[in-house]
Amino acid sequence: MDVTSIIDPLNDAQRQAVTAPSQATLVLAGAGSGKTRVLVHRMAWQIQVENIPAHSLLAVTFTNKAAKEMRGRIEELLKMSAHNLWIGTFHGLAHRLLRRHARQAHLPEAFQVMDSADQLRVIKRVLAGLNLDESKWPPRQVQWYINAQKDEGLRARHIPDHGDPYHQQQLVIYRTYEALCDRSGLVDFGELLLRTHELLRDNADLLAFYHQRFLQVHVDEFQDTNAIQYAWLRLLTEGRDNLFLVGDDDQSIYGWRGAKIENISLFQQHYPNHQIIKLEQNYRSTGTILKAANKIISFNSGRLGKNLWTNAGDGELISLYTAFNEQDEAHFVVDRIRSWVGEGGKFSETAILYRSNAQSRQFEERLMSTATPYRVYGGLRFFERAEVKNALAYLRLIANRHDDASFERVINTPTRGIGTKTLEDLRLIAQERGLSLWNAMLALVNQPTLTARANNALAGFLALVEQLAEQGRDEALFEKVTRVVEKSGLLAWYEKDKDKGEEKAENLKELVNAAKLFDAASLPDAEDNASELDLFLSHAALEAGDLQGDDSDDCVQLMTLHSAKGLEFKRVFLVGLEDGLFPSQQSLDDLARLEEERRLCYVGITRAMQHLYLTYSESRRLYGRESYPKPSRFLREIPMELVQEVRLRNTVSHPAIVANSKANSKSASFMPNSPYSLGQRVRHNTFGEGVILQLEGDGAQQRVQINFREVGMKWLMLSYAKLDAL
Repeated sequence: MDVTSIIDPLNDAQRQAVTAPSQATLVLAGAGSGKTRVLVHRMAWQIQVENIPAHSLLAVTFTNKAAKEMRGRIEELLKMSAHNLWIGTFHGLAHRLLRRHARQAHLPEAFQVMDSADQLRVIKRVLAGLNLDESKWPPRQVQWYINAQKDEGLRARHIPDHGDPYHQQQLVIYRTYEALCDRSGLVDFGELLLRTHELLRDNADLLAFYHQRFLQVHVDEFQDTNAIQYAWLRLLTEGRDNLFLVGDDDQSIYGWRGAKIENISLFQQHYPNHQIIKLEQNYRSTGTILKAANKIISFNSGRLGKNLWTNAGDGELISLYTAFNEQDEAHFVVDRIRSWVGEGGKFSETAILYRSNAQSRQFEERLMSTATPYRVYGGLRFFERAEVKNALAYLRLIANRHDDASFERVINTPTRGIGTKTLEDLRLIAQERGLSLWNAMLALVNQPTLTARANNALAGFLALVEQLAEQGRDEALFEKVTRVVEKSGLLAWYEKDKDKGEEKAENLKELVNAAKLFDAASLPDAEDNASELDLFLSHAALEAGDLQGDDSDDCVQLMTLHSAKGLEFKRVFLVGLEDGLFPSQQSLDDLARLEEERRLCYVGITRAMQHLYLTYSESRRLYGRESYPKPSRFLREIPMELVQEVRLRNTVSHPAIVANSKANSKSASFMPNSPYSLGQRVRHNTFGEGVILQLEGDGAQQRVQINFREVGMKWLMLSYAKLDAL
């Protein structure tokens, strides 16, 4: 093909990134600036022009959807199969490496991947085995703790207990959980990454092989990487400058789940010969929307800095609506959506974005009462549904009898007369003898301690699983799944269920269909030694981690701001812009959290293509409490000339919340006229150093809230405070 076709569609900055010399590179890609295009064309350029074999390119994404899209676009661009390309999520690629090198990773070849729900089930079993009260040791908190340690690359043996009894007990739980997973051949999502890092770190020959194999390593959404992901990338590129990163420090919004924005700074330290290329031309939003986003994010400190711009024109002003309460807010938003659709728009081109899931209820009620179609983004995916997970658990048990999570899930599903006492006996034997639950069952069956009823039930379950495994040994995958769905009794059980039983039975039949359509040969892992069943089960577990995103129906999209990242809509309603809600209450006294909330606001604004509505309520009942919040400080950071306030009868040019601002100043914003800014560091003669968190009033009456390092929060009158800017 003509190589110019690879770079002809690109702008100057994109072309610079695609054709950059092979060295450590950070492409700072603003929202809507074409980052996926750059990654795709970069790899196409390396294959076509630099003659790098496709199998020597590694590309890491954060979602299966993004990986699939990237692979498809490369195939379309080069008119060739991209099967040899290693493109996938961190977890997917780690899984592939562990399948290839299971023994070196100290895993059984038939190890099984647990999704989050299965992991929680195992944790509950650990707590029960340790006789710990779940009210004092909530399983989800334990799950969060274990996953957080793995994200940091820490095993239980690496963590000092500092003589703290509570921390000591946490480590006992973590160690017990590790031992149970090792005994059962189970791997959670965090373990995929941690175990892969250890595999490469501890096997010099293997690491050398992959150094030679992967001549270029590409990473999408680098700002979202956690500690173990970055450590994994450093191992693969150790001693070489072949790391090509695409990311945006202004869109780092996942600190709460371990993402480290400081990885961008670490990259610059660890790769001193790096280059930075900025993508600032935006192809999504109007100029007005971009100016608002640029201004808001400018209040964050420590940015690498960029300024989004567009050739598409300014477009219409941003609309601001002040609601009386949350019901009024919902009525306004839904009525505007319906009016727009009546003029020829589509429901699916509209999104309602909110900070907290709890905010969705009022909008859902209004949407339902007006018969407006909608979808809450991020609902249960197919492989996460209980009936599907039950069938998968049987399949996992067939593949690996020592999978305790699957054993517990189906031993009495459908009900077969195995009671709580029998299960407790099994757990006790397993714990005392260091056995899997399956082996504990083998030890207990036909023993005099069992009642005849319990013995028959256990023996029947044992025979069922063995029979399913034996009869399905030489069958095709969909035949195995069909046999399990029918012979396990699940299908008949759900068909008798009057509460959505028909829908659940249909989902089981759809699982058979999914198995029939499953093409193991098309997977990157197909070249490895894993069985088709193992690949299907791993595929199901990894798929369960992606958010729902079906765009096939014409529905209004409801979602949290975190879920909206990477998406775009013609019309966006960013609702609940009140201090304490957005930014969240927890962030008001913490500069780092406040800056992440501001990045979240930036992400929300830049989802809008043509029309952006911002709303807040003068009163709100949330979590059962009535409050009278202040408008969000993020509203006060938007230049007033970009905004029009919407009233039900008329529109005025400047909102009431900026009455104290200078309305005749073209540069005035929704901030008090002050020599200081939010987030600025200052020094006070008595209180020492601090950070400005709030500004109120104007002139001689202006006061400032500062979080001082030594003495905490203080409100000070600026005319008396005598602050020194740092």
